Parts: sequence; C-alpha cells; structure tokens
Amino acid sequence: MESLTPAQQELFDWLVEYIDKTQHAPSIRQMMHAMHLRSPAPIQSRLERLRNKGYIDWIEGKARTIRILRPKPKGISILGAITAGTLVELYIDDQTKLDLSEITEQKNYYGLRIVGDSMIEDLITEGDLAIMRSLSRDEYPQDGEIVAAIVQGHGTTLKRFYQNGEKILLKPSNSQYKSMELKTSEVEIQGVLVGVWRAYS
Repeated sequence: MESLTPAQQELFDWLVEYIDKTQHAPSIRQMMHAMHLRSPAPIQSRLERLRNKGYIDWIEGKARTIRILRPKPKGISILGAITAGTLVELYIDDQTKLDLSEITEQKNYYGLRIVGDSMIEDLITEGDLAIMRSLSRDEYPQDGEIVAAIVQGHGTTLKRFYQNGEKILLKPSNSQYKSMELKTSEVEIQGVLVGVWRAYS
C-alpha cells in the first residue's frame, strides 16, 4: 500500500480518531476546521488521494459515509533497538506496534502479583505482574512451562512444570530453593505464564 504524504497522514489520523470516537464520519467543514483550512478544495483533494491509495472509501452522492479501510495499528510504537552499552541510532517505524490488546482483551488471561524470589533466574521478581493464561479442561502444560499451581496444604506457587508418570516436579528458578515433587492428585494447574509486566515509577 502506498505511503502517505504528511498532509494526507494528518487528515487520515484525524479521521481514524474522529470516527472511532463518534462512530460516524465528519463533515467537510469539520475537516477544514481540524486541518486549519479555509477552503474545501484541499480537503477534497486529500480525501481523493486517501481513497485512491486504499485508506478510505465512501458512497458517492451521500454525505458522511466515509469508511476507514486501513485502521491505524493499535498499541505502543516500537521505535527501534536500544543497547545497555554503546549508542545505536533511533529508528522510527510507525507501522510497528506493540499491541497489548492481544493480552488485555483475552477472556482467559489474568494477572498474579509476584511475591518472593523463587523465580529470579527467569527474571521474575517480587512486585512483577505475571500474565497467566487459564487452561481448557482437556489441556495440560508442557514440560518446562512456567505455571501457577495450587498445591494441597501449601497454597498457590509459580514454578516450572515437569511431569513423570504420576509425579509432578515444580522447579524454582533460584538455586537457593528446592524443587517440589508431588503426586498429580496433590496439584491443580491454574494457568501457564504468557508474559511478565514490570512497572517503573
């Protein structure tokens, strides 16, 4: 798909935001006001270019029928790479996004706040938020996956999961802690880890 000029991008971004917020298309006069223009001609020209490039469409002869064909990607812009040593050039790519809706909009995803340091060798530390995915009835974790497990008489713990026959091994990622070897009947798997969120104030 063809790229947009700065003027076309400005109008397109405004249209996406306006239609997403109001659920209807704006008038030409509203677009003129938003783009700080006194004549409708530049707006009509930009709209035609956006249509020809496949970003929008509308029904001929009917006002306020603009439809967005290529919504702006959701999420946080990925602006390139950064090292902890030497400097690297900042590369801006508006097409690359970190879309957290893949996590936040999943019904079977939930968060657990980490307490303790038994998983620090997997870079999971106290205060982090573990993003978990609950398992379906016929699903079971794979060996090596990090799981939230309910252990009879002990409560819930986050550990690496391994199974050998009727035995389950819950292994910490900290050499200061011992693994827990349990019967399958003593363990209920709540979910598997899909991500970790760490906030910095």
